[in-house]
Amino acid sequence: MLGTDFRTGSPVWIDLGTPDTDAAAAFYGAVFGWRLVSAGPDAGGYGFFQKDGRTVAALGPLTEEGARPAWTAYFRADDVEATAREVADGGGSVRVPPISVGEGRLAQFTDPQGARFAVLQSAMGLERASEDDTLVWVELHVPDPEAAIRFYQNLFGWRFEEMQAPGMTYRVLSIGEGDQQQGAFGGVAQLQGEQEEARWVPYFAVADADALAAAVRDNGGTVLMPAVDVPDVGRIAWLADPADAVFAVLKPDPRQG
Repeated sequence: MLGTDFRTGSPVWIDLGTPDTDAAAAFYGAVFGWRLVSAGPDAGGYGFFQKDGRTVAALGPLTEEGARPAWTAYFRADDVEATAREVADGGGSVRVPPISVGEGRLAQFTDPQGARFAVLQSAMGLERASEDDTLVWVELHVPDPEAAIRFYQNLFGWRFEEMQAPGMTYRVLSIGEGDQQQGAFGGVAQLQGEQEEARWVPYFAVADADALAAAVRDNGGTVLMPAVDVPDVGRIAWLADPADAVFAVLKPDPRQG
């Protein structure tokens, strides 16, 4: 599962863009117990979600024209400028060119199939992961998984392993170095249904997926897929916050720890 020993291609950061940051802070505080801490008066409303004093995600207002509420996954890059060139050469688009943030650099992109993501070149990153109420997995949903993997392999050197799931082939992603199983952090699935859009979906680990889904509904969110058991993975549910930003939760199978 995902950790905080970040290397090239690791998911290193995640943030939520939303039109009402106060409402989002209240929602995620009620659901996950997160506390929002401002990044400062010059941060444009950006802040850090913390659990027990450690950063587990971030939050900011929507800044792009026409942008919809969504979670964005950031991956560790060694050279943001080079990654931006590779994205463009590979058929993706650069939505936010490389910029400085603190002591690091970031850029935001859209891959060739329409999924948004970002990269971060910095020593900073999430302080907790793969624990209850923290990021545990990221999942890409696209029309053509094989083409998507080729695109991202060119950027980050990711490896993958195919697994057969009911009605589909699932690709488990790993970073390019070290033990492949220990370096697994996410997966790629084919879009299911005409209404789904290409996107990266974050999964947060939880102690009880059913209770978490109920908390989402009770606090104005939507249960997109009720909690179900996935063999050898755990119990998952797909959800949306009150602004319709999609995320998922996972109670991991203890045998997969």
